[in-house]
Amino acid sequence: MEYRKLRVIISGGGTGGHIFPAISIANRFKEVNPETEILFVGANGRMEMEKVPAAGYRIVGLPISGLQRKLSLKNILHDIALPFKTLYSRAKARKLIREFKPDIAVGVGGYASAPLLMAATRAHIPSLIQEQNGFAGLTNRMLGGKVDRICVAYEGMERFFPADKLVMSGNPIRSSIRPATPEVRAQALAYYGLDAAKKHLLIVGGSLGCGTLNRTLMAWIEAGCPGGEDVEILWQCGKYYEKEVAAFMQGRELPAIRWSAFIERMDYAYAAADLIVSRSGASSVSEICACGKACIFVPSPNVAEDHQTHNAMALVSRSAAEMVRDADAPKQLMDKALALVHDKARIAEMEQNAFAMALPDAAATIVDCAYGILR
Repeated sequence: MEYRKLRVIISGGGTGGHIFPAISIANRFKEVNPETEILFVGANGRMEMEKVPAAGYRIVGLPISGLQRKLSLKNILHDIALPFKTLYSRAKARKLIREFKPDIAVGVGGYASAPLLMAATRAHIPSLIQEQNGFAGLTNRMLGGKVDRICVAYEGMERFFPADKLVMSGNPIRSSIRPATPEVRAQALAYYGLDAAKKHLLIVGGSLGCGTLNRTLMAWIEAGCPGGEDVEILWQCGKYYEKEVAAFMQGRELPAIRWSAFIERMDYAYAAADLIVSRSGASSVSEICACGKACIFVPSPNVAEDHQTHNAMALVSRSAAEMVRDADAPKQLMDKALALVHDKARIAEMEQNAFAMALPDAAATIVDCAYGILR
């Protein structure tokens, strides 16, 4: 395939689950043709406005946000202003399309996708969207009939989209996420100062953190870490919970627990782990499959259409993972994790089945799909 120079506009964000796949797609566009020009469009005040420039790309923010359902004066004022923000975002999106003149528009979900992709399709710009989850989000469901292709990561997505537009791509992930060789695992253990003779548990609740996982682990620590005598823990608490966890850990001498707000070397964290405990956001699920790791998923109950449970069950149904519901985590999770991390046969089975579900070349598939639309 000839990869000619393109002008690409990529929209979406809100969480790491949207942003990091978008950056992976952008990186692939630049790999196949370094002269390609890329513009990101995000939502003001959201994570993408920090993470995208850090990855070396230009981003423009729209004043778009979602409806706030909890009753408070602040939320009422927010919702009153929302129609005006939406109209302004649509007008700004149309202007960006006129000025940037993209060859193709790519949407990855999140608030900014809707106005940008609507403007693009109305201007007859070739377009595609990428749906990360096993239960399609509202924005992408709205756009599905308008775009040229829909790249998905799960089977059965014809429930939400026209079947003739679907492309099974998987979710784009960081290129460093791969199964660890013994050498890489040794490097990872040394990097974190971990004891190779012990079992290692990675607890990660996404880029923003997970209150349930944090509270569950803190309660276990307060109880004296029962059952954890030969286990070391890597714990990403998330930036929203950093102060709370720091206050809790103050004065506690727990050398077997390494905690931080954010794990930069996630490739090493995965490599060191014998078992992962995680939320089941789409990117997390895809990365865990790509590195072939055993996991207990604790789906968030606070997401649209309970899509994290759908994501987790895609693996659970194939004996590639286990699941503990959020409400059951405080009583069940640590006992289950500490028992499972010592079950070599079950761990090996989960690792093999998870890796069999991996689609590690998703970004390349999506970029090839984009060029295919343009042929």
